[in-house]
Amino acid sequence: MLMVFADLPNDVDTLKAMIFALSQETKEAQAEVCELKAINATVHERNARLTSIIKMLERSRYGARSEKLKRDGLDDEQRAFVFDEIETGLAEIAAPLEKKAKTVRTPRPRKAFAAHLERVEVVIEPEVPPGCEGLEKVCIGEDVSERLDVTPAKFRVIVTRRPKYAYRDRDGVFQAPAPAHLIEGGIPTEALLAQIAVAKYADGLPLYRQEAIYARDGVEIDRSLMAQWMGRVGFELEPLADAILARIKRGMRIFADETTLPTLAPGSGKVKTAWLWAYARDDTTFGGSGPPMVAYRFEDSRSGDCVARHLAGYRGILQVDGYAAYNRLAKPERTNDVVLLAGCWAHVRRRFYELHANESSPFATRTIEAMAPLWRIEDEIRGRDPVYRCTIRQQRSRAIIDELFTLWERELPRLSGKSKLAEAIRYAITRRAVLERFLDDGRIKIDSNIVERLIRPQAITRKNALFAGSDGGGRVWATIATLLTTAKINGVDPYKWAKLTLERIAAGWPNRDLDALIPWNYQAQI
Repeated sequence: MLMVFADLPNDVDTLKAMIFALSQETKEAQAEVCELKAINATVHERNARLTSIIKMLERSRYGARSEKLKRDGLDDEQRAFVFDEIETGLAEIAAPLEKKAKTVRTPRPRKAFAAHLERVEVVIEPEVPPGCEGLEKVCIGEDVSERLDVTPAKFRVIVTRRPKYAYRDRDGVFQAPAPAHLIEGGIPTEALLAQIAVAKYADGLPLYRQEAIYARDGVEIDRSLMAQWMGRVGFELEPLADAILARIKRGMRIFADETTLPTLAPGSGKVKTAWLWAYARDDTTFGGSGPPMVAYRFEDSRSGDCVARHLAGYRGILQVDGYAAYNRLAKPERTNDVVLLAGCWAHVRRRFYELHANESSPFATRTIEAMAPLWRIEDEIRGRDPVYRCTIRQQRSRAIIDELFTLWERELPRLSGKSKLAEAIRYAITRRAVLERFLDDGRIKIDSNIVERLIRPQAITRKNALFAGSDGGGRVWATIATLLTTAKINGVDPYKWAKLTLERIAAGWPNRDLDALIPWNYQAQI
């Protein structure tokens, strides 16, 4: 607002205060402009990628037979899933812009909810304004909104009424403010958003299957609309997923693994191989009291650059399989980050077990029998402190390990270099240093099965969902799966946690208290 000289105060201190306030406002405005420019740059880049995918799908649907996706083994169901993931990616792009602009979408005309659905009415009364105590209030109208809610196996409609009042002998209309929602102007409650997210990312139920299930109850929710909702949910939960990875990196030991997550390549009409990386922390095996947790990260690469970026600044033990990408974190020239690699005996055992199961190698069977006592020893010392675990391993496990390597080194020269048995032996011998580290450090487990168990549910979801339709959908997948899986391994109902958390975020939960929303803190809050 323009100010004339006559309006300016004569007091110098007051003028200084006004100038300082204006300076602060200018700095905040400039910072906001810079932030919006950065968001816009990201939006343009992601939009370009998604546009190329859409054009390819249009060629697939309307183009010549030679251009159709089916040549790559994709059917109509897979194509439908592509659009789901694109909608999720677009919603993720739009979410920061919408939140920054604080816009509320104008409600669109829509078909009424099915009459058989239960109506739960919530009346939000306004507070009595100052000076109106004791006066008679008159209801002169109300705003009514209906949002779709869900309880397990039962849908209902939440009808929220906000009466409007006028007071006799007093000017003005008084009404309670509308409650905040995660999807402003949309039909879903936070409970419904939680239900859809858990069904897809924790239970492996793709959106097109959920659409069919809900239709059986007379509720029509288009899967593309659900995909948009999931994009917004992923955006809101991303700070929590980042906080879990940060907490994992503060631990003494991290388990890591990766699995494929096929993703549609922009513009090519083909499915590219993307990757879902998993990082887990569980200190209970050596007597630690911290909660177990897992963080997933979506990448279009399996290179060492990915793990180096994910675990930047980490110092501690990294327990993995034999994949060479992890070696990058333990190179001698990396003086700033000290990472000690530990191997996985389960991966060694698996290679011999395949030959044993096929009854193709008596030597493999002998190896499996010789390794068996190692896991029995680990069962006995599970949960004990690191010093005790190390002592027992030195007394009982070391002799077994030494005998195994002696056995392998004696047998290898007798075998054909191309045989499966020779490959299994070389796998173990070339990794002897990292495989033996558990003998000298009680914090290290004998294997990395913990993270393998945590990545397996995502492989099941991948199988049911076929693939991620876009990079944005893959990132949302990783974010939501991080939180729901962490909830499950802490004994927390993922649906109850997600419902409460989304409600709190919608109500404006402060960023400084994000730690209270982490799944392992849920029980203490209820």
